[in-house]
Amino acid sequence: MTPLAPVLSALLATVAITAAIFDCRERRVPNWLTLLGAIAGLTANVFIAQTAGLWTSLKGIGIALAIYLPLYLLRGVGGGDLKLMAALGAIAGPKNWIVIMLLTSLVGGIAALILVTVQGRLRKTLRNVWVILSSLAMGRAPYRADPEIDVKSPTATRLPHGVVIACAVFGFVLASASR
Repeated sequence: MTPLAPVLSALLATVAITAAIFDCRERRVPNWLTLLGAIAGLTANVFIAQTAGLWTSLKGIGIALAIYLPLYLLRGVGGGDLKLMAALGAIAGPKNWIVIMLLTSLVGGIAALILVTVQGRLRKTLRNVWVILSSLAMGRAPYRADPEIDVKSPTATRLPHGVVIACAVFGFVLASASR
């Protein structure tokens, strides 16, 4: 984790919290938010560190797309989540984005376990994990084996990923502020 300027921490938190609110209310993250977040991240990083800041933002976007685009193509996350993570990459840069992504995975995993346990779907979810892994091992898209695995399916158990991302960003901002 590299030190983040206070303005970037504030921007990171603002974009993530706004995305979480929209994701809770509308089950989507708006394009205008992700576009403005990416532009603001690029602009702030260029203002702070000139050309190095531009490269930091572009690398942050690149690593976010490299990791989240395959998840989107496999229908594991929605397009808004992909664009939100790219915008956060533009703000945080590649190293900090990796930390945010790891925190997002941890928070999301815990939240998902709680959700499926409360809903009595733990066994079904474990079966779905097996379907996903075996489909990927055979070079097939998992959502083709079971449409319920598709994030776009109305029968899928879904967790608002924007909220999970915002929790991870909040943890990241708190941790980076205490350094």
